[in-house]
Amino acid sequence: MKKNIAIVMGGYSGEHDISIMSGTQVYQCINADLYNRYRVVVERDRWFGLDDNDCELPLDRADFTLHMGGETVRFDLAFILIHGNPGENGVLQGYFDMLGIPYTTCGFYTSALTFNKAYCNAVVREFGVIKVARSFHLFEKQPYDCQQMVDTLGLPLFVKPAAGGSSVATTKVKSLEQLEPAIREAFTEDKEVLVEQFIKGREFDCGVFRAKDKKYVFPVTEIIPTGGHEFFDYDAKYNGFSNEVTPAQVEESVSKEIQEISSKLYDMLNCEGIVRFDYLYDVEKSELYFMEVNTIPGQSPESIVPKEAHAVGITPTELYHMAIEAALR
Repeated sequence: MKKNIAIVMGGYSGEHDISIMSGTQVYQCINADLYNRYRVVVERDRWFGLDDNDCELPLDRADFTLHMGGETVRFDLAFILIHGNPGENGVLQGYFDMLGIPYTTCGFYTSALTFNKAYCNAVVREFGVIKVARSFHLFEKQPYDCQQMVDTLGLPLFVKPAAGGSSVATTKVKSLEQLEPAIREAFTEDKEVLVEQFIKGREFDCGVFRAKDKKYVFPVTEIIPTGGHEFFDYDAKYNGFSNEVTPAQVEESVSKEIQEISSKLYDMLNCEGIVRFDYLYDVEKSELYFMEVNTIPGQSPESIVPKEAHAVGITPTELYHMAIEAALR
């Protein structure tokens, strides 16, 4: 009997539209002869399903059931593709845990920890397997001193929401005068803000996935912003202003180090499902820095992890089927 798979997309953050793209890609790739797949859109004021004609279907949040054609659909699995709140921060994971519905991502605790960059950085720093940039962790309605941050971290520096993704409300600050407006912008996206030391170097990503019988550590990707973009911001990510080279054209020793650390962090952070780790490599000092972990990385046709999987001969359909079977085990 075919399993009912809910492909959960949308969300409450600035990554809503990207999540819809990811969910649509997964929906199109999953083989309908093997699974009954249903699109579920989560928005702040309503949750609903979509049929094959994009007509909305009522969804009962009390038990996460879909109602269509006089029938009630009960789900065997939630394929979570919400980047940001409430899919990547552990909220949905806790909800599905209470309902007893398995899902394709990290569990509640790991999701909550890794989604907050400030807390995740502190934990990864304690692991001692990789360097982490110095930073200040700011909270809404608590005082902070811009001059102190510049004196401590130097310029330039990065300001970003502590819990957010896709570089939404992220700013590279080059002067003291730019710091306060950048912090205010970051606070529009989250109640916590990270002001971080700037590391000049090359950016690398590495996807990791544990299937039923094997852990896959994918080839490393280098992110090279183009079109005048100084870093991999939202515009560079989603509007074509970057070159993403897989496998990265870098020394084998660096690539191997990134893969080994990614594999270690996957286990040390107790990750599940498809995860992507991001790094900065200081070329002058030959030092690798942890940047962040994405527990629900993008799955659109242009996303990084599907390209990394393709580089080792895994199609998107195979990847998503393996993710389903791993979660159902």
